Amino acid sequence: MGALSALEKALEHRWEALWTRVLDKEPVELLDALRTECDSNAVVCAQGRVLVPNAYDVALTDDVHEELTRQGGRVGQAITDSLIRHAERHGYEWAGPLAVHIATSRDVPNGRFSVASRVMPHVSARAFPLAPG
Repeated sequence: MGALSALEKALEHRWEALWTRVLDKEPVELLDALRTECDSNAVVCAQGRVLVPNAYDVALTDDVHEELTRQGGRVGQAITDSLIRHAERHGYEWAGPLAVHIATSRDVPNGRFSVASRVMPHVSARAFPLAPG
């Protein structure tokens, strides 16, 4: 198991190194901000059970969003994968299905991005009444 964790960390560091070269450090800082948001909102519910929010909202400036968009869908998947690996390493459980929402905003406090999290309840088909047949 230790070798697998080491491999995961090595792959994650390679992704971060690539992003650092391509986007001048912002994605690495964004990943760190997402991990910090996850850690800061972890709640111990029972012995050995730690829940974390499952919905993350990332607000980006137009130029950062445009650069990430040029990278295609793999960037969004890489962000989600990194957050999943972080939670697995710490033994966190998601409060529901994981969702990372990325949008542009002119009101980003640090001029690059902001991150917020929340618990988004799982919506099931049972919550909707059946159409009369």
